[in-house]
Amino acid sequence: MKTGSLRQQTETSEVGVYDCEIHLKFRLVEDKEVMAVDSEQLLELLLEALSCGADDCLETLDAVVDVQETSEVNASPRMRRQLMRLRNSLA
Repeated sequence: MKTGSLRQQTETSEVGVYDCEIHLKFRLVEDKEVMAVDSEQLLELLLEALSCGADDCLETLDAVVDVQETSEVNASPRMRRQLMRLRNSLA
């Protein structure tokens, strides 16, 4: 892909607010102590493992992804400000 066409695609892109729902089921070989951390740290660990891809210690069993665009009024004020910044930077 040419750099010019990438720049043009970015300039014509629209940003929006999306509700994303992911259901994952996988097996992971991991140290028991690591898995005993609080749920937020565990989520970070699992997302990191998934982002590295399948290997001998990770086996994806099922994955369902649902993405739907939603009205920006449903977003938090912080997200709406970020949305405006992105739109202004693309203009």
